[in-house]
Amino acid sequence: MKVACIQSSAGENYNKNFKQIVKLINQSIKNKADLIITPETTSLITSDKNILYKNTFKMSSDPLIKKVKEIAKQNKKWILIGSLPIKDKTKYRNRSIMINPNGKIATYYDKIKMFDVKLPNNEQHKESKTFKPGNKLISVKLPWGRLGLTICFDLRFPEIYRNLSKKNLNFITVPSAFTKITGEKHWLALLKARAIENFCYIFAPNQVGRNTKKRETFGHSAIISPDGKILKLKKKGVGIIYCNIDPRLSIKLRKVIPSLN
Repeated sequence: MKVACIQSSAGENYNKNFKQIVKLINQSIKNKADLIITPETTSLITSDKNILYKNTFKMSSDPLIKKVKEIAKQNKKWILIGSLPIKDKTKYRNRSIMINPNGKIATYYDKIKMFDVKLPNNEQHKESKTFKPGNKLISVKLPWGRLGLTICFDLRFPEIYRNLSKKNLNFITVPSAFTKITGEKHWLALLKARAIENFCYIFAPNQVGRNTKKRETFGHSAIISPDGKILKLKKKGVGIIYCNIDPRLSIKLRKVIPSLN
């Protein structure tokens, strides 16, 4: 199984973000990836509610979802849109969307834990003001094993991952827009911990660079083995990491150390 994690640098220009991510998805396909994963907030990063409103859609009419469906069907690929802002009545959802090789939505996951923080550099985020949290753990059966879906700030809540792991997962995705200041302190440590605790591969594509005047993301997209080894890492810049993995390793390790029983 060959996995591709895309590291992009979305900002407030929806059309620019759209073109960038489609180009990177197509590049992943040319490199024969079986599963392609984009970061959190693939189509837009903004704290401006007017920009958000103008560039956010219902799931049934979102232009990027439609485009990714076409690409997935044409190339017979599994593609996870790490997350998009999706219109849902009076608020929005931060939603991860899995597209199958038939160009259909196999499942979707709404981010559970809202990023409400005030950081030491006076950077503030109040995701709950804009987004409505999800309340369901979601996993999906792929040809290579079962994949659990999470998003960014969920990473700090190990109970989410432990409850997901009860579904006999092989992999967990953590598409993110992890900030530079928190990423430097905790990103890789948390990813490795979640992998080791649950004996799952972790696929973690992250946003990178200066996204808006108020937000800079950390990059360091990573693919981590079920025993916590960093298999692939992209520290800086827009691009893609690839890794050929053995999906059976998760199950093998659980038999050696039965800590999930």
